[in-house]
Amino acid sequence: MDYTSILIKPVITEKANLAKEYLNQVSFIVANSANKIEVKRAVEAAFNVKVESVNIIRRRPSRRLRHGRVIGKVAGFKKAYVTLSQGDKIEFFEGV
Repeated sequence: MDYTSILIKPVITEKANLAKEYLNQVSFIVANSANKIEVKRAVEAAFNVKVESVNIIRRRPSRRLRHGRVIGKVAGFKKAYVTLSQGDKIEFFEGV
């Protein structure tokens, strides 16, 4: 698979920014079919960095309830926490 089909978008939250600052980790929403090896190769190809480890979590789809009735569904996704080696960095918003 090409890295553009594996890496969907970066996760930009307060928790992700703290992990990037203190733990040298970046977070991505990835394709549901991607595994750790594919995510590692995709990040190394896209950003020219060295990846130490990859942790993946899956959030299952859930139902939206209102007054006890199901009114819809929240889609699930797969998120990858990528730990970069010392000295490597990925900046999403430089100069903003």
